[in-house]
Amino acid sequence: MSIPEPKNGTLRLGSTAPNFTTDTSVGEVTFYDYVGKDSWCILFSHPDDFTPVCTTELGAFAKLEPEFAKRNAKLIGLSVNDSDSHRAWIRDIDEITGSRLQFPIIADPERKIALLYDMIDYQDASNIDDKGVQLTIRSVFIIDPAKKIRLIMTYPASCGRNTAEVLRALDSLQTSDKLSRKITTPINWVPGDDVIIAPSLSDAEARALFPKFRAIKPYLRLTPLSKDLSHA
Repeated sequence: MSIPEPKNGTLRLGSTAPNFTTDTSVGEVTFYDYVGKDSWCILFSHPDDFTPVCTTELGAFAKLEPEFAKRNAKLIGLSVNDSDSHRAWIRDIDEITGSRLQFPIIADPERKIALLYDMIDYQDASNIDDKGVQLTIRSVFIIDPAKKIRLIMTYPASCGRNTAEVLRALDSLQTSDKLSRKITTPINWVPGDDVIIAPSLSDAEARALFPKFRAIKPYLRLTPLSKDLSHA
């Protein structure tokens, strides 16, 4: 396993996602090679194999994989067990949830990648494996094609994630990027809703780009997007 230490310490939004080579449920994977040059990636961790919340989550992500693929995003999971355990667990996941899980699940029994991405639970000291080693929490990283971390979500082991929110956040990031970050998205935004025009644009610039915009306040200007821009 070849895993470099991050050069900039704690990972933050805008950090370069560290590369690594490791065993997975589908064999050895080098992270950057798996993602490729032009794809987004959703990297998400799980505390342990054959556990109830993790089983429901992985099944849900597997069912939504076609939607992520439409957005040019690849999925890769992580759990602290070895790859043989992962492959056996996948059979349970598919049986229980009706999924057909195909994306890799990273094997991380030594927590090397969990530590690289700061996925360890320091809040609950009882969240440990049978060897007394702390398990991972439920982390989500959305990583863009430049391998920059664009979004981080962190949940405790007891709280299952919302896959629709991960997909919604990806839509928001991609829509903003497609418009060179001239727009942002408001609370509970989904594709098709109005977006917010960036404060850096003057009214004249905004009107040239978004002729249907309306100003609620000078700092809050909304506009619909054409259909070809409402989904990145």
